[in-house]
Amino acid sequence: MTLEARARDVKLLLFDVDGVLTDGSVLLHPDGSESKRFDIRDGTGVVLAHRAGLRTGLLSARHSTATAARARQLRIPIVRQGAAVKADALDEILRETGLTSGEVAYMGDDLLDLPVLGRVGLATAPADAAPEVRSRVHWVSHARGGCGAVRELIELILKAQGRWDALVAEWTAAASVERS
Repeated sequence: MTLEARARDVKLLLFDVDGVLTDGSVLLHPDGSESKRFDIRDGTGVVLAHRAGLRTGLLSARHSTATAARARQLRIPIVRQGAAVKADALDEILRETGLTSGEVAYMGDDLLDLPVLGRVGLATAPADAAPEVRSRVHWVSHARGGCGAVRELIELILKAQGRWDALVAEWTAAASVERS
């Protein structure tokens, strides 16, 4: 199956967080709290995916209040944190959504993601993912994790599904109205 055919079938985008939506850094503060840096372009991509009718979700092995806050900001409805066995979390998500694994795109960057990447219809990775991950996925972004890799994937999927031009036209029309 071609990359474009896989992308056309996607109804749900799932993302690992650390190393995919972030550069993998976690800042630990003296009070024990932590913070992460998220890319705005990735966030805009998630908003565009929602506008196009795609579902989104996060699948992380770690618990993080920063991740929960980012999911709330972007209105990402599926959030699984503390998922030590990500394949089990994927099974749970598939049962809840009624989707098949072939309708899921997943972006992961490290060894813990391999079981999920091996099961989804479109397995993807950021440019700086572990070599063992990059060699086992259908597509690797040109961008690094936390630096636009998620946006690049979303654009690929929306273009394959014929939805990208309509979204761009929407923004262009809105910009024209604002200038009038």
